[in-house]
Amino acid sequence: MDGFSFTQSQRQRWMAVLAHCLPAELQSHWQALGLSPDYTLIRPAESGLTQIQARAGASGQRFFLGDATLTRAVVRLSGGAYGYSYLLGRDKARAERCAVIDALLQTPSYHEMLMQRLINPLDALRRERLSQRARAVATSRVDFFTLVRGDN
Repeated sequence: MDGFSFTQSQRQRWMAVLAHCLPAELQSHWQALGLSPDYTLIRPAESGLTQIQARAGASGQRFFLGDATLTRAVVRLSGGAYGYSYLLGRDKARAERCAVIDALLQTPSYHEMLMQRLINPLDALRRERLSQRARAVATSRVDFFTLVRGDN
């Protein structure tokens, strides 16, 4: 695509931002762009279940934690780029929108604008939410300690 390239980690970052942003934030930022790209649904948004695994202490044996609802979609822009999305929950419109954004981000003419006006602002909002949550948790933190008796 005319020398345009991106790394796997760059794509993982924008996919993570889209998956973790609040639906209302995504909607308002998307509407502000005023884009209406021509695309075809390859796999219409559909919801299903996925199994979640975890590890005790983040390093122990894997165990089955439970199920989560997942919605996925695949689109193809008229220019040929494919976009994918996998999101927790059942928001089919959001899954389709995220797939369209993924495809547009792979297009040289939209990439930089979308990174600056959509992905970076959504990432900043998420980071601020996480920071506020960490501050709120820190105010209720309790440090436990053990006193040692001196008459051993």
